[in-house]
Amino acid sequence: MTQYWVAIHHPDDYDPTALEDEAMHRDIDALNDEMVAAGARVFVGGLRPAGSARSVRREADGRLVVTDGPYAEAKEHVGGFWVLECASLDAALDWGRKAAAACRAPVEVRPFF
Repeated sequence: MTQYWVAIHHPDDYDPTALEDEAMHRDIDALNDEMVAAGARVFVGGLRPAGSARSVRREADGRLVVTDGPYAEAKEHVGGFWVLECASLDAALDWGRKAAAACRAPVEVRPFF
């Protein structure tokens, strides 16, 4: 079976204390339980806000430079993700739809090589 990355996207200024409530947490917990019961969930992880990221870049002279912030400047960043094992892209998209509903946020589904 193929593994898929199912990523939740949050706006750059996402504030979980203002946007997440008990119902949302219950929905996400129920989704995780469903994924485990189906044998689809390989790994799940939430990420701290993009502002806590550090990027490492190789300069032309070979030096490695660490800078504050995410690698890409964007209005949205990955806030968390699942790694799922699914029989098909359609099956992964079914989980992606459930994730978007539970997280109340856009979700990206992408297969691993």
